[in-house]
Amino acid sequence: MSHADLPLPDYDHLPVATLQHRIRTLGRDDLRRLLDYEKEHAHRMSVLQVMKARLGQLDAGQEPSGGSARGSVPEHPPAAAGGSKVSPSTSGPPMNPPSHGDPTNPAQPR
Repeated sequence: MSHADLPLPDYDHLPVATLQHRIRTLGRDDLRRLLDYEKEHAHRMSVLQVMKARLGQLDAGQEPSGGSARGSVPEHPPAAAGGSKVSPSTSGPPMNPPSHGDPTNPAQPR
């Protein structure tokens, strides 16, 4: 099975917490395909546990959530157009930590 055949887009890059929510939208057959793919490729125990638990819920009669497997928010924020806006003129002043034993700071030893 190839990555393109998976029921969740960009599956290999989804964090486990996001994956847990996205698999609720899948039916039994799609979830079994995804479980087989995980076993063949990454074999992450936490992901396998989440999928097996969800499969058990489906076998017990629960229905898929009906939401979108794509989700409503991108996993990674889009890159800023034109790169970083930070430059020497917009950065803050350099910070030097105070020396140890500063007599003006009562919390530090002298």
